[in-house]
Amino acid sequence: MENKLRQLESPIRKVVLFGPESTGKTTLSKQLASHYQTLWIPEYARAYLQTKWDEKAEICTYEDLIPIAEGQMQSENQAVAELVENQGKLLICDTDLLETAVYSQLYFDKVPTALNQAVADNTYDLYLLTDIDVPWQKDDLRDRPDHRAAYYQKFKEALELNKKNYIPIAGSKTERLAKAISAIDKILIT
Repeated sequence: MENKLRQLESPIRKVVLFGPESTGKTTLSKQLASHYQTLWIPEYARAYLQTKWDEKAEICTYEDLIPIAEGQMQSENQAVAELVENQGKLLICDTDLLETAVYSQLYFDKVPTALNQAVADNTYDLYLLTDIDVPWQKDDLRDRPDHRAAYYQKFKEALELNKKNYIPIAGSKTERLAKAISAIDKILIT
């Protein structure tokens, strides 16, 4: 199982959009991929859990976390391989395994050991911590609009505890994009 959670080694720079639900991660991911003319990896959990909801009217369980993490890493590794083949330099990730681990702790009060190990082993160049200053967007999967402030703090604490390079992203779509581009440009030249 752990092999399915391991990153493909490469020179590709990886940026993760990170934060509570409904904070503009997907919107910013798409904008950044367009700006840099590169690939972005959607949040695997969203498609996985939407299918589960549509087919069975069931919500996420603890047992779903490893399949979600494996699907996320498979998507990431496929994109990295494609970028390496095409001499790309940057991958935008709409989430990562640390996000899955934070949600696991918030919803189930525990995190699978393999997931924690993968979080420790896998590396990213920059995290963009998206603020809750955007309107809540209800859908089938989002369920805790009143928890966003507390969850934002938990996501920030996870970044700090795991010693991740991050910057907070807030403001209008234009302001968010400009701040993200400025930060990503810095990691691309190092």
